[in-house]
Amino acid sequence: MNASPDRPTAAPTPLHRYKPYWAKRFGVAPFLPMSRAEMEALGWDSCDIILVTGDAYVDHPSFGMAVIGRVLEAQGFRVGIIAQPDWHSAEPFKALGRPNLFWGVTAGNMDSMINRYTADRKIRSDDAYTPGGVAGKRPDRACIVYAQRCREAYKDVPIVIGGIEASLRRIAHYDYWSDTVRRSILIDSKADLLLYGNAERALVEVAHRLARREPVESITDVRGTAFVRRGVPAGWVEIDSTEVDRPGRVEPHPNPYGEEGAMAAPGAGCASAAAEAGDGATVPQPVRLVPRAATLRLPRERTVIRLPSYEQVKADPVLYAHASRVLHLETNPHNARALVQRHGEGPAARDVWINPPPLPLTTEEMDWVFGLPYARSPHPAYADANGRHDGPTKIPAWEMIRFSVNIMRGCFGGCTFCSITEHEGRIIQSRSEDSIIREIEEIRDKVPGFTGVISDLGGPTANMYRLACKSPRIEAACRKPSCVYPDICPNLNTDHGPLVRLYRRARALPGIKKILIGSGLRYDLAVRSPEYVKELVQHHVGGYLKIAPEHTEQGPLSKMMKPGIGTYDRFKAMFDKYSKEAGKEQYLIPYFIAAHPGTTDEDMMNLALWLKRNGFRADQVQTFYPSPMATATAMYHTGLNPLKGIHRDERTERVDVVKGERRRRLHKAFLRYHDPNNWPLLREALKAMGRADLIGNGKHHLVPTYQPLTDGSYRAPRRANSTPPAARSRVPGGPAQPAHSTRPPHPPKGRLLTQHTGLPPRVTGAEPAGRTGGVPQARRKPKSSGRPT
Repeated sequence: MNASPDRPTAAPTPLHRYKPYWAKRFGVAPFLPMSRAEMEALGWDSCDIILVTGDAYVDHPSFGMAVIGRVLEAQGFRVGIIAQPDWHSAEPFKALGRPNLFWGVTAGNMDSMINRYTADRKIRSDDAYTPGGVAGKRPDRACIVYAQRCREAYKDVPIVIGGIEASLRRIAHYDYWSDTVRRSILIDSKADLLLYGNAERALVEVAHRLARREPVESITDVRGTAFVRRGVPAGWVEIDSTEVDRPGRVEPHPNPYGEEGAMAAPGAGCASAAAEAGDGATVPQPVRLVPRAATLRLPRERTVIRLPSYEQVKADPVLYAHASRVLHLETNPHNARALVQRHGEGPAARDVWINPPPLPLTTEEMDWVFGLPYARSPHPAYADANGRHDGPTKIPAWEMIRFSVNIMRGCFGGCTFCSITEHEGRIIQSRSEDSIIREIEEIRDKVPGFTGVISDLGGPTANMYRLACKSPRIEAACRKPSCVYPDICPNLNTDHGPLVRLYRRARALPGIKKILIGSGLRYDLAVRSPEYVKELVQHHVGGYLKIAPEHTEQGPLSKMMKPGIGTYDRFKAMFDKYSKEAGKEQYLIPYFIAAHPGTTDEDMMNLALWLKRNGFRADQVQTFYPSPMATATAMYHTGLNPLKGIHRDERTERVDVVKGERRRRLHKAFLRYHDPNNWPLLREALKAMGRADLIGNGKHHLVPTYQPLTDGSYRAPRRANSTPPAARSRVPGGPAQPAHSTRPPHPPKGRLLTQHTGLPPRVTGAEPAGRTGGVPQARRKPKSSGRPT
């Protein structure tokens, strides 16, 4: 049931209170089986549920398929996993036999298209979710391909799709890679159900109902699900939102003296009273004033909003922007209404029906999910010849989070280029302090290779733990896309005290040498708590801290829904102050985005000037990547701003969209103003902009007049520093090398460069800090910033 501001949402059944399925008697598997031999060792003759994923199977709570698998196992179901199957035929999908209940299909932790292609639509050379980082182990649009192969393998088994790829494609969406608007993934995959967001609650409900032999087509009332149907069922109120600037129905004025909820015409109450009296007798009537809102309010739990159809949004950018705006307004699980979008025309038309978002997990449920018996390791099938996972078959994504702890979910930042809100929601779901401490102790005691350093204690954002609206009533009614833009909401509790106490308790544990914070920091929240900033800077920064102002100019920042650069300056002042008090030399690494909608060439020029004034030289930069369903992607596709009202006249705000290879490259070149390969392009652009005064050889100039010998090409610095090895005259921390030197152009033994030029590698807990000749290496001031592509 949905909530209204004066009626709280009904509490769902807690995840751990369902009656277990009969197969729970088989107990807990050390790893969910990936082969028939493993099934037989467990005493299984079949799987109740088979999960198909585009990632390698890592049994760790940071990998979605492991979480889903262990949650279903805890409900008593026998769960098997088919990881990265060969999709060229249906045979690999029959490896575990026919599932008794349903297929669960996902592309993996990442969208398969973003995983394979860069922001410039070039094929990536690696895949962090595959053993050895090998690319090409999953198909494009993996969710669709896998679902079709599952159907081919066993036609009568229901297919449930989910994960980030399915979540962000649940309605008609702009597809950056084909530059077209595609249908809902439900239509293309021919799946029976789509689960969006963090789907534990919906999946457990669906699994138990299918186990009770309910037909999958009858499961239409579960939150966080989408499915295909024809028409709107009886008993529902449909709101037509398929057009803009069209006058709605004119409601009659309610009779303030009528019965509550009645829509009597003016004077009807008096007339009926006189009729009841008869023969001119007068009967006194009490005066009852009924608020107009109460008479017009529709029952939200039985209301569905009809979005413009697929054919409409494909043909009309205005309606696409309008549909995007409506979708993002219906994301609060306490007041969101169902959405429906027609695909097709005539007798073949079908509706994609999207139920309201799932209710957030409680702290008790979060503790239960993260307390399940994860092996915290890749499946043994991926081990090398020595039985280890840190050699040639190492899975880079697992290595990165191997010693990290997730403490919360969700984000109320609302950044338009990010899809966390559409997937995880903006209500923060936090674990208890005891649950987090238990996981740290488990890493310390059980995970091989742990050296005492926790690489991260965070989540989607580092410092939103336990932050929430001060009033549940206000939270249930709120429809704002962000709690921190254009300023921090006065109803938001910004107390960082619980997080500070967690940090102190965690680092006091025996055997824990250091706890680093690697998640992105929301610095506009952090400046509200000097105590938190001091605690973070003096105890939890490993030499540098990454933050994301994204830009310096108000134009693009307003389209991103990010705070102004003045907030960054305030945080930097606090960061430097507390670093100095602790006697530490530490640095901030700001990240920026090029070519975001709403960014002009002048904006990028001003950002480049800011970078030069502040001594930053971006080694890796991120060009805006239009991911499905993001608000910024709607801006990119339509040139309109859905953050404001959408109309067909001048009331709609137009957005400057950076398209075309040349202009996107120019915006990246401004971020890398120091790269000689970019100077010819920048000189040409500065002259066209009337800013030739920035061309010269002085400190106040952006680009010099001279041009050194270069190949003139742009080199994407994704896997190595952008400075070619042959051009380096000195390796940081090593001896000078002449240009004709035949010595290998790599750092000395024990020292690796990160993506930030001049910085030593970050300590992750896997290896001790590097040393050269037994002498600690000096830390240099970083000269780079940027976001990996």
